[in-house]
Amino acid sequence: MSNLLEYNGYHAQIEVDVEDHIFVGTVIGIQDSLSFHGRTLDELEEMFKQSIDNYLEVCKKMNKEPDKEYKGSFNVRIDPSLHRQIDIEAHQEKISLNALIEKILREHFENVCA
Repeated sequence: MSNLLEYNGYHAQIEVDVEDHIFVGTVIGIQDSLSFHGRTLDELEEMFKQSIDNYLEVCKKMNKEPDKEYKGSFNVRIDPSLHRQIDIEAHQEKISLNALIEKILREHFENVCA
């Protein structure tokens, strides 16, 4: 069971507001804040699509580039000794630090999702 919706390359996480008896969605992976709600799953999905379409239209009118989901870069803070180990390993493999970290992450998720 998934609590994510996808539309036009954007994803939203869905939660239930038990107090108000509604579903609430929040678009993830972008810096702009987009949220929506609906009383049924069909209404929620329609409101999600309208939210994305409206967001893209507003960006267009404002000559603003809309946020794209997951640009492929993020900052990670780690212990300096681990940083040193990873950097040494990258040099030994003759690849960049970024390439080694991507390789490690890919291997991890291939094993987890297998």
